[in-house]
Amino acid sequence: MAATHTKGRETMSKITTKDGVDIFYKDWGEGQPIVFSHGWPLSSDDWDAQMMFFLNKGFRVIAHDRRGHGRSSQVAQGHDMDHYADDLAALTAHLNLKNAIHVGHSTGGGEVVHYIARHGEARVAKAAILGAVPPLMVKTANNPGGIPKEVFDGFQVQVATNRAQFYRDLPEGPFYGFNRPGTKPIQGIIDNWWRQGMIGSAKAHYDGIVAFSQTDFTEDLKKINMPVLVMHGDDDQIVPYADSAPLSAKLLKNGTLKTYKGYPHGMPTTHADVINADLLAFIKG
Repeated sequence: MAATHTKGRETMSKITTKDGVDIFYKDWGEGQPIVFSHGWPLSSDDWDAQMMFFLNKGFRVIAHDRRGHGRSSQVAQGHDMDHYADDLAALTAHLNLKNAIHVGHSTGGGEVVHYIARHGEARVAKAAILGAVPPLMVKTANNPGGIPKEVFDGFQVQVATNRAQFYRDLPEGPFYGFNRPGTKPIQGIIDNWWRQGMIGSAKAHYDGIVAFSQTDFTEDLKKINMPVLVMHGDDDQIVPYADSAPLSAKLLKNGTLKTYKGYPHGMPTTHADVINADLLAFIKG
């Protein structure tokens, strides 16, 4: 089931998954499809700078709100990587996408990796993951460089008890690197992060912390054959560089690591011009 399309697919629509969740998505333009998967706790709106850039370059651009996020259903269940990947698969099947480029930021990078490994490469040409959570964020015996579980437990407490302020503190500080000396905070970006976060469901965001921090993507990464561009800022304070991007690039059969000196986690927004140009070169390459 989905809302009807107008000619040229300039509508905003929803699909309903097999477990009854309405997934909101945007589908603009014609040409080779680029599908964007957003980070926690945001929405498809976080890709505005990329959607407009690639639309104007002649691509078809598609982005969805993850279940429980943005304008998708605020259901109590299914906030895990298997459901995230299956929801993305339902969308790509509904739109009958072929030769698609998948781009994922942060948690969305994990979603893209898990989707390709779980559902195969038939519909996908290439992928790019930016500031992404794979291979594994949480510290374990096998992942000694990870972040202690107590940090993520603390995030969950904040979401459950103090979400509105927590969603101010993250974008004002570490998410965009606005806490770094000499960096001027951009109020509109901070407000837009807060707006996107607060539209979503506290339950989805609470469960999503476990999904992004405790999912081990090691085997998923090993399964992927297509070209994958791994893009990461070396001053990422949310997904620390050393324990993510270089390890993912190494596990991928056809991975390319691109490191951005001094860039923050939210680099698709703060450095959209550079990121967009590099993505375009990768897609055309």
